[in-house]
This record gives sequence, C-alpha cells and structure tokens, in this order.
Amino acid sequence: MSWFKRQSAGIKTKASGRNDVPDGQWIKCSGCGETVNRREIEKQHLVCPKCDYHFKMSSIGYFELLFDSDFEVFDDNLVAVDSLEFKDRKTYADRIKDTRAKAGMNDAAKGALGTIGRHRLSVAAMDFSFIGGSMGAVVGEVVTRAIRRGVQEKVPVLVIAQSGGARMMEGALSLMQMAKTSANLTRLKAAGLPFIVLLTNPTTGGVTASFAMLGDIHIAEPGALIGFAGPRVIRETMGQDLPEGFQTSEFLLEKGFVDLIVDRRELRSELTHLLDLIVEKS
Repeated sequence: MSWFKRQSAGIKTKASGRNDVPDGQWIKCSGCGETVNRREIEKQHLVCPKCDYHFKMSSIGYFELLFDSDFEVFDDNLVAVDSLEFKDRKTYADRIKDTRAKAGMNDAAKGALGTIGRHRLSVAAMDFSFIGGSMGAVVGEVVTRAIRRGVQEKVPVLVIAQSGGARMMEGALSLMQMAKTSANLTRLKAAGLPFIVLLTNPTTGGVTASFAMLGDIHIAEPGALIGFAGPRVIRETMGQDLPEGFQTSEFLLEKGFVDLIVDRRELRSELTHLLDLIVEKS
C-alpha cells in the first residue's frame, strides 16, 4: 500500500496515471472535434469545456478528484498470473509485462480508503488503460477487498466501473470474478452499508453482468456506453433494429437502469450530498 496527498487543486496528468487525453498542448476532442488546450481540459477534470465530452480518467485521478486530502491506496502489489499459459499474438505473460510498463500500474484496478465530506469511503476504481480495463483475477480481488474493507471499517463502498468486460486470457478464472464479487456484496448488504456504483465509458461485459449493476445507487457519467454485449451481437440475436443510443447513460436513465447522470465536475459534491442522505447519522 502507499500514501498520496493532494498538493493542489486539479488533476495532474503525471501524478494521476494514464488517461484518455492525447499527448500535446492542443487536443482534438473526440466529442465535438474541436481543438482544445490541454490545460483547459485538465482544469475541467478531463472534461471538454466546449461540449462536455468526458475523457477517460485513471483510477488515481478519480481518487484525487473525490477524496478530501489524504487517502490510502491498497492492493497495488497484486499481479496477474498466466495460469492457462494463454497465447494469441503474444503470450499473456508478455502482454502483462508490456502493459505494466506502458500503463505504469500492475493491473486494471486499485483500491483506496479515504474521506469525502465527513464520510469515510472505501473505493475500487477500474482503469481502461490496462488491457481495456478487463476483469481478471486481480481486478476481482481488488473489488472484493474494497467491499470487505467497507464491511470491516463499517463504511460505504463505491466502485468506479470502466471496463471492456472479462479478460479472455484468463478464461473461466475471469468469469469466476462475477460470482466472487457479487457474493461478497451480500456481506455488505447484511451489514446495512450502502453500495454505490459509478458507471463510466465504457462499462460492458461481465462487469456489467455482475457488481456494476448491483448497486443501491447507480450513477453514470454523461454519454457513457453501458451494456453487456455489443450492438451487433444483440441485433443478430434479436433479429431486429435497436433504438438509437440504447446503450448510453441517457437511455438507461430513461428506462430506470441508472438513477443519476452526474457531470464529473459535480461528482464530488453530488456524492457527498448522497452520502449525507443515506448514511446513518452518528
């Protein structure tokens, strides 16, 4: 585990890990196509100031955004094992090694414990920069430990979902994480502690099919892709066209799968307000 302390306001790219913001001083926004200064995007917590497009944020970036000051990071030492000796274009062992060097982290999730407002909060945040945020044994363990930490510390749990789904290179071991994380959530429920999920772009596959849709409250970032299978697979299975934008945050809010859509710039204040409402007064 390690300690981090916010030195100043705003998101610092170097300290926050890898994000979905291209290199260079001027950046072409993926949402509106406009050219925007990098500093302006960073001041807006990686949100385009012209169209409100939300760039991907790293796990440490979310911790720095949400927590008041000091927070403790857990499970940074967990590393995936190539139990199946999987190989496609390269061996899974080599892929893990290369991705660790490129992404600057050991796997696609980190756990943390800190304070937001007057509330202690256990958080597990996924990171798309590591093999598409795919869920293998390490991610499942990080999420599980964050849940158990919430039970042990008697505090609410927040999971920030950002994933392409289960990690195919770990086969059935990755699918087991769906049951593992879901089963541990029953312990949180039994303890009477809130479970909040933040759905970011994208949240798909086995993550959606397990803990990401088991929250007491589901918050989504604007325009996030949220679903299980891709549009093509669903269309071929159902044999009919699908509604436009049917896997977006806005569509899911309309259909009741999402409770709130919150702009990242307002996330900390909204989450603090929610905790004020749902956490039993001490």
